[in-house]
Amino acid sequence: MCGICGEIRFDGAQPSVTAVSMMADALAPRGPDGAGVVVRGNVGLGHRRLRILDLSDKSQQPMIDADLGLTIVFNGCIYNFRDLRAELEGRGYRFFSDGDTEVILKAWHAWGERCVERFHGMFAFVIHERDTGRVVMARDRFGIKPLYLSERGKQVRFASALPALLRAGDVDTSIDRVALQFYMSFHAVVPAPRTILAGIGKLPPATIRIYEHDGTFADRRYWDPAYERRAEDGGMTREDWQEELLAALRLAVKRRMVSDVPVGVLLSGGVDSSLIVGLLAEAGQTGLMSFSVGFEEANGEKGDEFVYSDLIARHFGTDHRKIFVPSGELMSALPGTIAAMSEPMVSYDNVGFYLLSKEVSKHIKVVQSGQGADEVFGGYHWYPPLVESNDVVRDYAKGFRDRPHDVLARQIQSRWMADRDVAGEFLAGELLRAGADTPVDAALRLDSNVMLVDDPVKRVDNMTMAWGLEARVPFLDHELVELAARIPVEEKLREGGKGILKDVARRIIPSEVIDRKKGYFPVPQLKYIDGPYLDMLKDTLNSQAARERGIFQPAYLETLFDAPSEHITPLRGSELWQAGLLELWLQEQGV
Repeated sequence: MCGICGEIRFDGAQPSVTAVSMMADALAPRGPDGAGVVVRGNVGLGHRRLRILDLSDKSQQPMIDADLGLTIVFNGCIYNFRDLRAELEGRGYRFFSDGDTEVILKAWHAWGERCVERFHGMFAFVIHERDTGRVVMARDRFGIKPLYLSERGKQVRFASALPALLRAGDVDTSIDRVALQFYMSFHAVVPAPRTILAGIGKLPPATIRIYEHDGTFADRRYWDPAYERRAEDGGMTREDWQEELLAALRLAVKRRMVSDVPVGVLLSGGVDSSLIVGLLAEAGQTGLMSFSVGFEEANGEKGDEFVYSDLIARHFGTDHRKIFVPSGELMSALPGTIAAMSEPMVSYDNVGFYLLSKEVSKHIKVVQSGQGADEVFGGYHWYPPLVESNDVVRDYAKGFRDRPHDVLARQIQSRWMADRDVAGEFLAGELLRAGADTPVDAALRLDSNVMLVDDPVKRVDNMTMAWGLEARVPFLDHELVELAARIPVEEKLREGGKGILKDVARRIIPSEVIDRKKGYFPVPQLKYIDGPYLDMLKDTLNSQAARERGIFQPAYLETLFDAPSEHITPLRGSELWQAGLLELWLQEQGV
């Protein structure tokens, strides 16, 4: 929902209305229903609106509360805003609108920085305090809503999308060598606060930042769940865990039904999205629209899962739409997909979400989606080997890391190499810090709080918002995740992963969807690169811009060109696509 941007000056200068307007214009696809720019003192704020709650102009942004001396721009949705509003009204606050934006303003005034701990939802917001000159930034627990930042001296700019900051100019666009190491180590995941560009960062998830009037600031992480067993849970049986999980899932899906416009579902045909459909039907939602996408097969690998999405659609009587993407259309959609990326993302799912969102946006503005279940409930193949691990850092890296530091040194040119293995140090620091009972718990915490944020979550936001579509992710309800973190590891890893989730799903959806090989949005043409896709990547990586940039060693690229399908990462991704996508993105963004 929406796009936000702005400029803050701590040097006595006025914010640039032109720069803020340019950023807001770049965010237009995120918010096609309205726009606004406000300058107050040292702060300029811009907003693009997607009308989901309170469809009237009363909830237009930037929103100013003159009585409280507060101005806000906000992107996201606070699902429990009505309960919070009732509580605030009980404290004497009076409201002039019917949406969630004003609730955040009043909540900040009433509870200060602790207000974020009361929010159930996805959010990135910036508040300016008129009387103190302070500026407050906050991001939700999983970073579902993005917030990018650039700083030049005493000037700070922010935006919901990195390309908006580029549009305004005055940004250092050199490549961050440490971020490049992360990109090549963790299949394009660059953890906050870095991005691939040296001059642009991002506010970490679950973080609130307060700038004082002189430009100094402090960050506070307000959520970091423990992945530990509690003494009071010692008597819990498998059935007890199932009952708690089912109740939490029902509540998570119900929360995400709050809307003044219809809510649909992105239905892949897997357990996660199928369960959402079943829970929505159980909750009494009628006329539910569901959407699936499929691609041509390649190298003998099937490109759709329509048989399962069709089964769920028939079972629950949804208004179902299937989108089949022929290879030619896939190729033509790649430039738009890459342009929509705030950061380069190598997952083949991107183009699937992009094309699916394009179709969905013709019908509705809000969908629920199944991202996060694998990270939260142990669905990936690298978790079971960690059960007996005596070296979680080494064993996690075996299944997850694309390449070690010494191999990377043979693939990229020396001037782009970081002077030490920062990615490896980061991995060790996250996996070994306190608060996780077992190696599997440590991996689940890392994947849920870091990798998920800068891969699946970012992918869904970027691709849906490129078409003015809001995606809600019930598996990332923070209370649901806190519950899952307490559940014993063995309950999650049963049945090849997500065992306890499958137990619950059997009460809601047909077993045919559950008892099958794990699926995803398959795009085999981008995994087994050949024909026009190979030509495209050769042209890109041999272009003058790529040669001048000189990231990759020519011998490494020639090896990839000669046999693309033989160079696959441990996570089954194409090394050639990883290298080519980075250069495609840099060129698309004009870097």
